[in-house]
Amino acid sequence: MKFGGTSMAGIERIRHVADIVARQAANGDEVLVVVSAMAGETDRLVQFCKEAAATHDPREYDVVVASGEQETAGLLAMTLQNSGLEARSFMGWQLVKASGVHSNARVEKVESDLLSEALHEGAICVIPGFQGATGEGRLATLGRGGSDTSAVAIAAGVKADRCDIYTDVDGVYTTDPRLTPKARKLDAISFEEMLELAGAGAKVLQVRSVGLAMRENMPLRVVSAFEDVPGTSIVAELGEDMERTAIAGIAADRGEVLVSASDIGIAAAIGALADAGIVADMLSQADGGLRLTVPRAAMVQAIALLEEAGAGSIDTNEDVAKISIVGVGLRSDPQLTARFYAVLADRDIAVHLASSGEIRAAALIDDNAVDVAVRALHTAF
Repeated sequence: MKFGGTSMAGIERIRHVADIVARQAANGDEVLVVVSAMAGETDRLVQFCKEAAATHDPREYDVVVASGEQETAGLLAMTLQNSGLEARSFMGWQLVKASGVHSNARVEKVESDLLSEALHEGAICVIPGFQGATGEGRLATLGRGGSDTSAVAIAAGVKADRCDIYTDVDGVYTTDPRLTPKARKLDAISFEEMLELAGAGAKVLQVRSVGLAMRENMPLRVVSAFEDVPGTSIVAELGEDMERTAIAGIAADRGEVLVSASDIGIAAAIGALADAGIVADMLSQADGGLRLTVPRAAMVQAIALLEEAGAGSIDTNEDVAKISIVGVGLRSDPQLTARFYAVLADRDIAVHLASSGEIRAAALIDDNAVDVAVRALHTAF
């Protein structure tokens, strides 16, 4: 079971989470709980780091920002104990071995023996998400949203039956319900489709957590922490009795910016960004330069890295958004991709960059056209 920041925002909500956990344990299940920091707490800690030092040591940054999850893990364990349940908290560094770039580390291994021993003794295990320890013994965080990845990794490590992600929405929808009232909740979706939706900007699950679940074949459920209603199952393959649609969902991502750089090739640019852990998504090359998208939060660093790699002039456009359709139907029906771009053209929506994959088609458009595009696409599909 994994609970997000909104679910853990204050003692009353932590008591509510404890009730949900207690009901699950009452079924006779062995229960592990991964928790996020209270809503807003990580942002507060990040601001402290910026005030302490504008260019801070990423290792010390990780120590600071990881403390929010440690706080909620201890509070939930205490609350469960106060309800008469056997519970204990752990530290992320005790369980998760990580590698890679600080503040965006990757899970390498889960030390499951401690958890298995505690479960065997009848304890509910409460674990802070978002963090682990490097081979050098330094605490490292897994990037924003990394508690989802922690939960899936730990579930796989102890060979759990499934991993339930409790959040402030009651499942996975065909698109953001705030953008169109026609958005529909899915009973089930495949790992492959959920991975593409998460990568395209759907905020329900962190993309790395879905990729890990897919690799480990760990069934997921997205359920509401506040309403007792059915959620969405995320599984390897949809059964015959499960819903099948050509397009599973439409996602919009306002978290990227368009960077145009002259006098640099794709290999040099992507290599420079990759060394710093920055993912370049959509890209094209022409006339000795290239255009690519990078996460908005990494824009300043990306520009500096491209300059160091030999780029000439660099321009940015922050008023863009990526819109995508995702579905297994794209694999066998190219007319779906054609219809996607035709719908945008019919609404006179300019496309700055385009990309397509086996089950996804995407376009970079002006930010102020997103709402119109989502509603039009949802109607078309």
